[in-house]
Amino acid sequence: MTRPLTGWHVFAMFVGAFAVIIGVNLTLAFQAVATFPGLVTKNSYIASQHFDTDRAAQDALGWDVQATVTDGLLRLTIADQSGTPVFPPQVSATLGRATHVADDMTPAFSWNGTALMAPVDVAPGYWTLWLNITADDGTAFRRRIPMRIKASS
Repeated sequence: MTRPLTGWHVFAMFVGAFAVIIGVNLTLAFQAVATFPGLVTKNSYIASQHFDTDRAAQDALGWDVQATVTDGLLRLTIADQSGTPVFPPQVSATLGRATHVADDMTPAFSWNGTALMAPVDVAPGYWTLWLNITADDGTAFRRRIPMRIKASS
């Protein structure tokens, strides 16, 4: 024997479906806020006022910056326009995932004569290296270098 479909049953299904939708949306919203890595800049308007000047100063250095990770070693090469390795007086960097800050690390670089090297413990996947370098003339050089680390074979 089948029971008839009444208005209360339809109302209960309607409320149940929307409860599931709202519950999933709230869960995703709370997870997004809880895992957000933070601000890139406190005031984007103020940062934009100096963007073109800063970019021109960085471009005037003529540096080619490359970063690779091989066998747990981060290699940061900086070369001038003639291809000569550059050893800047001040380098700070953060290596981390783009999606969260739990794996962020600050590499301890050492100069080997041609590149800056730092041991890092990274899992395969997408990583980002945020660089803050000061040139010999005091020019601030900032770069964000996205990297894909492959599993070692």
